[in-house]
Amino acid sequence: MRFDDDADLDTSEVQDVRGSRIPGGRATVGGGIAGVIALILGLLFGVGPDQLGLTSDGSDPTTSSSSAAQVRQSCLKGQDANRRDDCRTVAVVNSVQDFWRQEFQRRGGTYGDARTVLFSERVGTACGAATSAVGPFYCPGDRRVYLDLGFFDDLRTKFGSSGGPFAQAYVVAHEYGHHVQNQTGTLSRSQDGRQGADSNAVRVELQADCYAGVWAHHATTTPDESTGRPLVTELTRADIRDGLDAAAAVGDDRIQERYQGRVTPESWTHGSAAQRQQWFSTGLRTGDMAQCDTFT
Repeated sequence: MRFDDDADLDTSEVQDVRGSRIPGGRATVGGGIAGVIALILGLLFGVGPDQLGLTSDGSDPTTSSSSAAQVRQSCLKGQDANRRDDCRTVAVVNSVQDFWRQEFQRRGGTYGDARTVLFSERVGTACGAATSAVGPFYCPGDRRVYLDLGFFDDLRTKFGSSGGPFAQAYVVAHEYGHHVQNQTGTLSRSQDGRQGADSNAVRVELQADCYAGVWAHHATTTPDESTGRPLVTELTRADIRDGLDAAAAVGDDRIQERYQGRVTPESWTHGSAAQRQQWFSTGLRTGDMAQCDTFT
């Protein structure tokens, strides 16, 4: 995966609060067994730590943002995204949102932007306070994606993914799939409290995988709004394999097999490895969000 070296990155779409502290200095997502559950569930890609039932009161990260603001200082051009994980995240966010703005406009709608918040260790959100153990998540309460970049190492070392730049892009695009769902009204269908292979919770996650694939289909042809050229200049077959591998690595069955030694479909919340690959592939193959109806 490569980006246009000369493209300007829009760092306003990413808020860097790494190294910040939540006012009060305390944020918990549970300890002991609860912490293990949070790790397993969160690393399946969540839509807000509040859904785990393990949060304390949150706070808006703008109240405690770091003065370092690394991405604003260091992530200026596409060439920076080709060298650094944090800058790559900025570029992926830019590309994903460029696509969805244009797609919503094509369909006669208006896409509302969402920031990604880069944090380390813990963060306050409108959905509650969270630690890195929750993994990447989207909070509909403040319309933001939250990401500790250390998760990408966990994806390889704890979950056996091959890793790679496009595996990281898949994670980001999946979370923005939840933001799309929030705007189209399907995200709330996951909040009925049900679990299991046929639950709405699983269907919502699989649709977000499909939306990630739709973006990937168009990534190298979506013009950047500032240059008129695609920000993503290359996606190889190896990149796509890395994305599919990441999708499989965080399937419910793979996670359960690894952490509890058995597969229990009745407790699934995100779908199997095969389902996650299938729906990402559907979006990638068709490039059509209308093909991402996981509810029928």
